[in-house]
Amino acid sequence: MLCPGFEISRTIRAVIGQESSPPQRQSFQRPNQSLFLYHHRHHRHHHMLRSLQHIRRSSRLGLQLRSYASTPDRSTHFAKLTQDDIPSLASIFSSPHTSLLTTLGDNPTATKDDLEPFNVDWMGKYRGHSSIIAKPKTTEEVSKLLQWCNQHNVAVVPQGGNTGLVGGSVPLHDEVVLSLSSMNSVRHFDSLSGYVSVDSGIVLENLDNFLAQKGHVVPLDLGAKGSCQIGGNVATNAGGLRMLRYGSLHGNVLGLEVVLPDGRIINGMKGLKKDNTGIDLKQLFIGSEGVLGVVTGVTLATPVRPSATNVAVFALPDYESVQTAFSSARRDLGEILSAFEFFDAASYKLVRTHGHAAERKTFEDGEDAPFFCLVETSGSNKDHDDEKLGAFLEQLMESGIVNDGVLAQDETQIAQLWTLREGIPEAAGKAGRVYKYDLSLPVEKMYSLVPELRQKLAEQGLLAAESEGGNGNGPVKTVFGFGHLGDGNLHINIVADAYRSEVEKVVEPYIYELVANYNGSISAEHGLGLMKAPYVSYSQDAPSLDLMRTLKKTLDPKGILNPYKCVTVE
Repeated sequence: MLCPGFEISRTIRAVIGQESSPPQRQSFQRPNQSLFLYHHRHHRHHHMLRSLQHIRRSSRLGLQLRSYASTPDRSTHFAKLTQDDIPSLASIFSSPHTSLLTTLGDNPTATKDDLEPFNVDWMGKYRGHSSIIAKPKTTEEVSKLLQWCNQHNVAVVPQGGNTGLVGGSVPLHDEVVLSLSSMNSVRHFDSLSGYVSVDSGIVLENLDNFLAQKGHVVPLDLGAKGSCQIGGNVATNAGGLRMLRYGSLHGNVLGLEVVLPDGRIINGMKGLKKDNTGIDLKQLFIGSEGVLGVVTGVTLATPVRPSATNVAVFALPDYESVQTAFSSARRDLGEILSAFEFFDAASYKLVRTHGHAAERKTFEDGEDAPFFCLVETSGSNKDHDDEKLGAFLEQLMESGIVNDGVLAQDETQIAQLWTLREGIPEAAGKAGRVYKYDLSLPVEKMYSLVPELRQKLAEQGLLAAESEGGNGNGPVKTVFGFGHLGDGNLHINIVADAYRSEVEKVVEPYIYELVANYNGSISAEHGLGLMKAPYVSYSQDAPSLDLMRTLKKTLDPKGILNPYKCVTVE
């Protein structure tokens, strides 16, 4: 039975709203006709955020944690805090009862349950046992805290929204957690110059909502935008869905305020797009994962918010057609192309089985296609954008690259189509335990890793999915790939019945060897954290690693900031 929300035909067609009359077949029409209606995209992440919060609650109730044989032992260099240290720590804060959460001392300010969300990552893979959570409200308090910890050889883990996927934002042992969540204000907005200055703890979605009222947009869009914080985004150089349109944070961050491990404050919060006065220090901290300093303030470029947005999803017969469609999109859509995502049949099957799209049939003839693409356009002239998108879709149809697809007509349908892509991680989590790999590769080689990894797991008798070459009874249920084609970012995931050492031993470092062979990167946007730190040599040569260690030793000679992660120093 066809879902009433979609009109079906062999050609690209419009999505019909829930209140529409019964679907009628119709052929592809040019966008200057009434078939195509454009609206803003708002709040399409809310269902994802509810799910993320649910997963975090579940992890606190005892999700099976992934164990790593290579987990570093606690360094004896670091001091262990006791209840005797609490008074001097408390004196740092203007409101110690709310800024210092601890189970230590005669008058603890928190319980173990209160500290649990700070000690476990949201995937439930990594767990520490910190007994002290610091929540400073000002940059000066961050400075005093780091100065005290540096003097006393106390390890510190900076933490934003704790939405990371590689164990970079949680303690490994008993490190002090420095949460930036209480620093969440907008400091200044300049509409004429197009920038905003904010505290690093502001939630990405809250910042975007603030800018929406001003007619501007954050040049960053993530599925976790309702929980992640801008400081954490900067520290991991998060990419996301708008990178094709707006570029990376290295280009959009205009200034940073950073507290160094010894408490010194670097105030570089200028909103200048040109400042050629020596080494651009802010670039050292973008993507450094909190091992060089703690970001407390961010000045960010804010483009004008697009007034016309639309989304189309279509089915393709092979990855070569995906590449052809992407090349055509860049050529034909030009400046209005804001996202070009792809996902394979296994990804789509997960969403249809476990996701929010489970009860909605999207395609008539494309349900079993090997690949799917989502293209989004955003601009300021509806008629102009309609014409360009229509010409692009018509060209794909006439060339035979695409034989089935859907085109949104309103904001609700835009959100429904984005669910097909953004609902993949959530659906995978419902299917089993997920191994996530975030890789950067040349576009023409991006998908090659998926069949190669499937074959490797099948050869070891670990892959169950017969449609993927499995034996029907292995612990691995499926291997699938999706990602941002516009920036060569592949998310390759493995769903298993449990986290198993035999699966991990086959996959790692095999998958990183494949990436190195293709001259790619083992981390596109998630960072290294704890998970990938041992494998960084697959993407960085020895001189580069030596320079990273030199920077770490120079800025953090005692190694107190985010130890055991990213760049480690003996």
